[in-house]
Amino acid sequence: MNNTQDPMANKNNQQNVQYVAISPDMLQASNQDDEIDLKELFGAIWQGKWLIILITSLFAVASIFYALSLPNIYKSEVLLAPADSSQQGGLGSLGQLGGLASLAGVSLGGGQTDKTSLALEILKSREFFANFVTKYQILPDLMAIERFEPSTTKVVYNKELYLESENKWIRDVEPPKKPEPSLQEAKKEFQSILSIATDKDTGMVTLSIEHQSPYVARDWVEWLANEINLVMKNRDKQEAETSISYLQSQIAQTNVVEQKTLLFQLIEEQAKTLMFAEVRDEYIFKTIDPALVPEVKAKPKRALLVVLGIMLGGLISIFAVLVKFFLKYE
Repeated sequence: MNNTQDPMANKNNQQNVQYVAISPDMLQASNQDDEIDLKELFGAIWQGKWLIILITSLFAVASIFYALSLPNIYKSEVLLAPADSSQQGGLGSLGQLGGLASLAGVSLGGGQTDKTSLALEILKSREFFANFVTKYQILPDLMAIERFEPSTTKVVYNKELYLESENKWIRDVEPPKKPEPSLQEAKKEFQSILSIATDKDTGMVTLSIEHQSPYVARDWVEWLANEINLVMKNRDKQEAETSISYLQSQIAQTNVVEQKTLLFQLIEEQAKTLMFAEVRDEYIFKTIDPALVPEVKAKPKRALLVVLGIMLGGLISIFAVLVKFFLKYE
């Protein structure tokens, strides 16, 4: 059997294959199969216009009801300025006397402390919040509010959570939670409505609270500013009194006149701290712009919510129409 192929036949086959591969008619037909005419897309969208209008209208109505269901939130804020640190005293701010005291064998601790930063960290602490909740009894207004009544300026509580007449929590929650919210749970909620902003250039501090009741928001901001001043004042008073007691004990134990003179000077500095603490209510922060009862809500932005709802409905409806078109096209 002869396996030899005709050279002319092979040549003709190659020519035929090359012609098929580069044929303009074949390429044009293939491109037409792969391409989707934009007119068809716009036509499909036009044909599905009633579906688009229907879905968009449903989203618009739903967004309107959602926006109207949200309660008004009011924001009250206070602008604070750090008090003069040179008047806050303390063993850490004695400067040259601190060095002399160390030579005399008296330990005065570390250097100067940024009391403003310390006060802000204390303001965020769990201990401060626990004392704040206990002192001002803010838990119902924080965790059980249902709505605010502008006509009576009163807060209405959710009766499924809290009975105001009996001062009793009746929440139905899963363990380990209890009917009465824990401090951890309450602090998490409180942090979501509390804002602390510090201007790095001026050092000014802005405290703000958001709440359904503008009166509650104003009160809480004022109380926070007062409490942090009081806490820092009591801390410095306690430290100064402890330091004075220690220095007095050192005076009783030494007969060296120079050491006694130095220790009396240190006691004098601590006495200044006690004096400033007694006469200054705004010990750490001075109020520059006091908190007011806001008359205009801070949120929600209902018009923006409705616009976003309409846009979302339009995009979803167009996507649904195009998916239907592509499935049909395939």
